[in-house]
Amino acid sequence: DGYLQPDTLQLASAADCAQAPRDLKAKPAMFDVTGLVTEQHEAISADGTKVPYFLIRRSDVPLDGTTPTLLDGYGGFEIPMTPGYSAGVGAAWLEKGGAKVIANIRGGGEFGPAWHQAALKENRHRAYEDFEAVARDLIDRGVTSPGRLACIGGSNGGLLVGNMLTREGARLFGAVVCQVPLLDMQRYHKLLAGASWMAEYGDPDDAEEWKFVRTFSPYHRLHDECLREGSDWRCPQVLFTTSTKDDRVHPGHARKMVRRLLDDVPADKAPKVLYWEN
Repeated sequence: DGYLQPDTLQLASAADCAQAPRDLKAKPAMFDVTGLVTEQHEAISADGTKVPYFLIRRSDVPLDGTTPTLLDGYGGFEIPMTPGYSAGVGAAWLEKGGAKVIANIRGGGEFGPAWHQAALKENRHRAYEDFEAVARDLIDRGVTSPGRLACIGGSNGGLLVGNMLTREGARLFGAVVCQVPLLDMQRYHKLLAGASWMAEYGDPDDAEEWKFVRTFSPYHRLHDECLREGSDWRCPQVLFTTSTKDDRVHPGHARKMVRRLLDDVPADKAPKVLYWEN
């Protein structure tokens, strides 16, 4: 159980297909796993695709929608979100009664190249629909509720949660943690390593490609969708973090997004916008 067991070196025999592994050594445990369980479930995305996710929680918590839950995802560049032991998550979140969820959405590498390619360019929305499907499944199961559900992601995962912020917003999430994010997708390719990512997202300088890139550019979605007349969108509590020391994602993305939220969004629609740099 990779989320609850520290890295362990084991000895096993091929004769019985490793049915009886023996522990040789292991890293020290950094948090108490008593009462914690890991479960795997599937959510159904907008196009009917089954999207797996891992849920780590206390086994004795009631399924009444009250559990504080942190939903994590990435969904890009064929990078898989595989099980891993985290002392920080365990000690600071799981031990205190929170639940952690890892969504294996399209765009990642969990199920090979086709899983990645299914969310490239004009199909990028599939990654975001997958993530929203996992959030709704958690709510439907009674694990949590919108006000008790937060999402977190960094880099391409920051673009993911930036879209959560500007798609469903507070209708689905109570809080968003957006780390070293890509947010202005009209200019991402002009900053730092951005030009090398156009095969993933598209070329904003191409008029036809900009049409679909704009639909998942959170900086532009604020005006295009969130603030259009008649919209009931509200911004969840949000923390943006970024760094001048990152050589891939420029801090200008987060800076511009925070400035737009503070300047253009009425205070009652964005009650708490926090920012931390370096």
